[in-house]
Amino acid sequence: MNRFKNLILSIRRLFQKFGPITIFRKTLFVLRLEGLKGVMLRIKRIKNRHRIATISELLNASFENASPLRIFLTPPSQTKRLSMVTDSINRGSLYGGVGTAMIFVALLAESTRSRLRIVTRTEPAQPSNFSHVLNTYGISLSQEVEFVYAPCDSSTYEVDIFQNELFVTTSWWGTAATMASVPHRSIIYLLQEDERMFYPYGDERLHCEQVFKNKDIRFVINSRLLFDHLVADGFENISQHAYWFEPAFPKTIFYPRDKQGGKHTLMFYARPNNLRNLFYFGIELLEKAIVRGVIDLSHWEIVLVGKDIPDLIFAGGYTPVFRENMNWLEYAELIGTVDLGLCLMYTPHPSYPPLDLAASGAIAVTNRFLNKDDLSGYSKNILTAELDQESMLVALEEGLRLAVGDEERNLNYSNTSLETDWSTAFAGVLEAMRGE
Repeated sequence: MNRFKNLILSIRRLFQKFGPITIFRKTLFVLRLEGLKGVMLRIKRIKNRHRIATISELLNASFENASPLRIFLTPPSQTKRLSMVTDSINRGSLYGGVGTAMIFVALLAESTRSRLRIVTRTEPAQPSNFSHVLNTYGISLSQEVEFVYAPCDSSTYEVDIFQNELFVTTSWWGTAATMASVPHRSIIYLLQEDERMFYPYGDERLHCEQVFKNKDIRFVINSRLLFDHLVADGFENISQHAYWFEPAFPKTIFYPRDKQGGKHTLMFYARPNNLRNLFYFGIELLEKAIVRGVIDLSHWEIVLVGKDIPDLIFAGGYTPVFRENMNWLEYAELIGTVDLGLCLMYTPHPSYPPLDLAASGAIAVTNRFLNKDDLSGYSKNILTAELDQESMLVALEEGLRLAVGDEERNLNYSNTSLETDWSTAFAGVLEAMRGE
């Protein structure tokens, strides 16, 4: 009942400031779409927007996800501890980079005989998700894992730290938050993308680049391609204080599955809210391929894999299959049935989906970008093309031909050079860190 009273009082104050008709219409509209909670959040934003803020308050609100970790130092302990600071490890976050981070910290904890702690910042961790990933890859820990929630938007929590604790961070904002609270030398930044490219040229990109330039933190870079790109872009500290690795694709997880007849499967990696995945370029490309007869829908089924995919219909009224928010094993099962995947990534990193597909015996079509010119070193079943519609259509047509030609496709699959064991993939990095 108190919530409704507060709502009425808040609306009344806004009536006085902005006029009753405007506020009444907006309140009804938001209430219909988002419910009472949505109305209260909107009112809070409007009130905050029209009050005077200190510079500190303004900066904290604008870069909330990089807000410093609130910590307190505990007495020295003979137990070593490794903490991973990340946004979330819940179901919608498990693909690619977050999964790799969990594997890395598990292996690093065992290598250094440290207890492992997972610190999440956007939502409380679901421990079963961590266990799911480690069990999937056959990784076990000798000590119990601790889970701590340190929300970015709260000042009521505190995280204890040891004097010589190591921290693994998984994003520039998580790194910035950790740098503000612990010695920089204790931080290992697992960098899996040129995160500057998430933003236009502005404050966020600048903050990201400043983290990249830090000379005290250590970097672990996902792929030689990304490492070479960053070094070529002038990050001397990364060339001196970074290690790189190539990801692994165990054959117990990534392998071709038997299909019971039916159509061939064309997968599109569809994430409209991850701009670097070029969702709209991709659906336009598929539309043109259908209209021109490059994709014969009587022989091919299109499956959109990702999250937040809008309802859509291709030319001729064709409705694709939608697969969203799968867990790791569901995703691997699906990948094993795909014949051809269209996977776009507007950054230097090869991204996981083309490698997942190649490791599972499928053909992958992706785009070139800067030094990402040719991925056939991983597998000849990965085709790359210039990022324009006509060049990508040519690559897609070639991919469709390869996908139905079992002999060449199988030969390329048998000759793939992808790593198949995570312990081997991280061995050089772990050995180097033990020697520091």
